[in-house]
Amino acid sequence: MSLSRSPSPVPGGGWASPGLNIASGRSSPTRNSPGSSGTPVMWESSRLKKSPGAGYPSFSTKNQSFFSRHMRRFSSSLPRFNASSQHSDKEKLGRGRWSIHNVPLLGRIRGIVARMGRKMKIRLLILLMMLLSVIIFYNSPLVYHWRRSSWFGGGEKFVIILGANVGGGVMDWKGAREWAIERDSVRNKKKYVGNWGYELEIVDMSTKKRYAHEWRESWEKVDFVRTALKKYPKAEWFWWLDLNTFVMEPTYSLQDHIFNNLEKHVYRDINDYNPLNITHPFTDTYLDAESQSPIGDGKASSVNLILSQDCAGFNLGSFFVRRSAWSDRLLDLWWDPVAYEQKHMQWAHKEQDALEQLYVTQPWVRKHTAFLPQRMINSFPTGACADNGNDTRIHYDEKDRDFLVNMAGCEWGRDCWGEMYNFRQLSYYLNRMWWERFKEDFVAVIWFKLTGQRVKL
Repeated sequence: MSLSRSPSPVPGGGWASPGLNIASGRSSPTRNSPGSSGTPVMWESSRLKKSPGAGYPSFSTKNQSFFSRHMRRFSSSLPRFNASSQHSDKEKLGRGRWSIHNVPLLGRIRGIVARMGRKMKIRLLILLMMLLSVIIFYNSPLVYHWRRSSWFGGGEKFVIILGANVGGGVMDWKGAREWAIERDSVRNKKKYVGNWGYELEIVDMSTKKRYAHEWRESWEKVDFVRTALKKYPKAEWFWWLDLNTFVMEPTYSLQDHIFNNLEKHVYRDINDYNPLNITHPFTDTYLDAESQSPIGDGKASSVNLILSQDCAGFNLGSFFVRRSAWSDRLLDLWWDPVAYEQKHMQWAHKEQDALEQLYVTQPWVRKHTAFLPQRMINSFPTGACADNGNDTRIHYDEKDRDFLVNMAGCEWGRDCWGEMYNFRQLSYYLNRMWWERFKEDFVAVIWFKLTGQRVKL
């Protein structure tokens, strides 16, 4: 069958494929070839592509399927190969090896963040903000300032007065142990006030000619409290501490430990613990009802002086004075030079005996004075008040985590530095952080059981 005689599928003659018409072999159909109608002949595939709504089926994933939404996430999680290595063409040295070891740390972090979902990024951001807030508010100098404010603790209402440089001056020389005691005591108080936003007033107790009478120096506690009342007008409570004291529990705030529930902690009736055998209350008929009551008016707001009692009576190694007109009157009378001149040779405990005398004889003093259990603010070591053995009212108890210990009377036959050092180490041990407890109480114990060697981590 001759090809020239075969019918053409194109109207007017001619074939749509090269090799089947007169102009066979050309790249495109001729326009005016013989046997054609003069109309240009198009390739069939070109015509189908140009016609709308027709064409070959295609597979497109642009914004239409799961793969388009997650293609970036899938591709970023695939392993990367090091194509730039100088040994990339060698079989055993570098071809196909992963390049994770050559990616810098910042690049790895970026890759991890890129693979995270949106919700995970938000959760991680919230977690980082919370961690940053904890660091800023609890482990930075800012904690002192925000805990001073009335909204976040009210630390500015409390002032700690610490008597320092005891034994210094012209009457005595301080040795290395005395300086070590002072250094540890001052550091301890500074750390405590830094945690809770309190003020710390360190006063000089050195023996020097400060007053008209040479023995007046031993009564300067009263004078220093009066000075602090003027120096800190915003403060409400003033806490006197002797140098031989150590705060064993720095995590206890004064607010939580005492003052948020003052009425529950203090006792007004001295008969609850009365080592001095003071007759209480007053029975004189001319006195008002509050003066004849064993607890005064019974309100915590009327308490202006708080102290503790040891085996011998009042102890002023740790006591509180509240700012009030009553306190100003008491301090003036307590510091009265007339009473001092008459009794200073008889009162062996000086200002402590003077306060006891005022409490015994003055009803107005008694009804505004309250007492705390000694172990709340003034625990003793076992060597103090030891005539009757260990007394649970007086002596420090590690199990109960007593707040403060006072090495009272350690200069009279006891080792002040030894007691201070032991209580300091005990406080550090009791207040260890959780990771320190894990290392010392778990890891070190396991290592000792396995090897028989003790290690300090």
